[in-house]
Amino acid sequence: MTIQLTRRTFVGAAAAAAAAPWISRTPKPDSTLLALVESMDDDLLEVTIPGLQAMYTAKKYTVTQVTQWYLSRIARYDRVYRAILHVDAAGALATAAALDAALSRGFSRGPLNRGPLFGVPMVVKANTSVKGLVTSAGWSGFLIPGYELVAPADATVVARLRAAGVVILGQTNMPDFAGSDGNTSSAFGRTGDAYNWRFSPGGSSGGTVTAVTANMALIGNGTDTANSIRMPSATSSVVGVLPTRGLTSIAGINPLDWLRDNTGPIARTVTDAAIALGVMAGEDPKDFRTKGSTALAQPGPYTQYLKADAVKGKRFGVPAFMMADAAFDPATREIFMTSIEGLRSAGATVVFDDALLPQSFVALANAVIFRPYIAEGTEAFLRDYGPAAYHSSVEYATAVGAPLPTTILPLPAAGAAARPPIATDPQAEATVWEPQRKALAAYDAAFDQFHLDGLVYPAIQQPPFDEVAMAVDGRRSAGPHSNTAWVNRIGVPAVSLPGGFYANGLPFGMEIAAKRWHDGDLLGYAFAYEQATHHRKPPVLVEQR
Repeated sequence: MTIQLTRRTFVGAAAAAAAAPWISRTPKPDSTLLALVESMDDDLLEVTIPGLQAMYTAKKYTVTQVTQWYLSRIARYDRVYRAILHVDAAGALATAAALDAALSRGFSRGPLNRGPLFGVPMVVKANTSVKGLVTSAGWSGFLIPGYELVAPADATVVARLRAAGVVILGQTNMPDFAGSDGNTSSAFGRTGDAYNWRFSPGGSSGGTVTAVTANMALIGNGTDTANSIRMPSATSSVVGVLPTRGLTSIAGINPLDWLRDNTGPIARTVTDAAIALGVMAGEDPKDFRTKGSTALAQPGPYTQYLKADAVKGKRFGVPAFMMADAAFDPATREIFMTSIEGLRSAGATVVFDDALLPQSFVALANAVIFRPYIAEGTEAFLRDYGPAAYHSSVEYATAVGAPLPTTILPLPAAGAAARPPIATDPQAEATVWEPQRKALAAYDAAFDQFHLDGLVYPAIQQPPFDEVAMAVDGRRSAGPHSNTAWVNRIGVPAVSLPGGFYANGLPFGMEIAAKRWHDGDLLGYAFAYEQATHHRKPPVLVEQR
């Protein structure tokens, strides 16, 4: 999505942002450093969280050495793929040194009580607050020198990840405000798919999926308002988890539509995603949707649900409306039909029926109206996580000389008054909560009618686009099509995972959904499919275009 900067203060904002210290300009490593990190490749390429923990326990590598390995890969390859908007090398190495010191003390005094993500290098999406860094959400207007949106505190999920021991390498590129299925931002430009830089990795978590699949980070976080964790994960052969809304907190995340926004982990394996989700999950007084989630959710750790026979005897339905989608590309239909054989081979039954979530279900989901409350989420974020210069949209406009875009501050409909906060709006029951209950009831009824344990469907309905070819023709990609926004509207969990490859070598992703609060079961299904198929193959990266 392109945002027009029309006021005087905004002239040249993008150019100024590109020159700012918040934008990644990592120098290419010298030959000596390259030789050192290449000697670690056999151990660290495709390493898992349990594998890395074992190396730390065996004292094979320090956290600093592992962090330097990842930073070197970023420096070597990200000039081509542009996944990481800002590399925080100094912060990452400082954290690594502190963890190494703790590790050294632990070894000298006995077993160390390490967090589950001790020494795990990760990337954070640019709309998720990291204290001291700019929460740009990909928009150059939050990177104007002197008016940068420097986070005063970590987002709740970042604080939880830090407490578990992660090393934050930097912030990943994303389209402005997460408002596109592509991954081109006014702050940093276009991210290229790790399997072919000419193609789109999808959005809006395209920077994170590219960094993780390319082994520039072990894990990352994504956010998802309509498909933004799951669709880009599908283009990049990684696992992307959209948890039940309320399992993880969105406090401290620069919102697009806060009532649909969600956050979850992106990883190369289901096991790593399960470990990360266990850390990210938890109640938070700053996010009312998390209240009571401890009692409602399946208990952790989520690794206890990961069994190779988790889908044996289970039934998975294919939504009829998705198979009838006019935008469903024939090549994608073919690869999807092939991919579900992996479920069958693992002992599951796959159900096709025209009455299983037909088009009428989509109408129910689309009847849930969130738009009148978008501005409320923006104002709350600026109030709690804005920089010293502004803590509201009015203060931003006064400081900078131009208003925030209507993407995150939509104007009321013609002739309509601004709505009060959703907690006190008498219309909210009729426009949000009741329609959402009806759509969720229809979803649950399909499970009951067809005796289902989950749903299965393509995470993308079209293959990734060649954005370079499109640009030559004067066209701009909006990203691959993904008809999965209904998941966010009713708040159920879903996971995208590697489902194979197109004939041109680009990945395809399959998505599985479950009932609300059955996140553990969902990860178990994903794990069983992963173990039965082993579809993931890492990309072969290039150093120049």
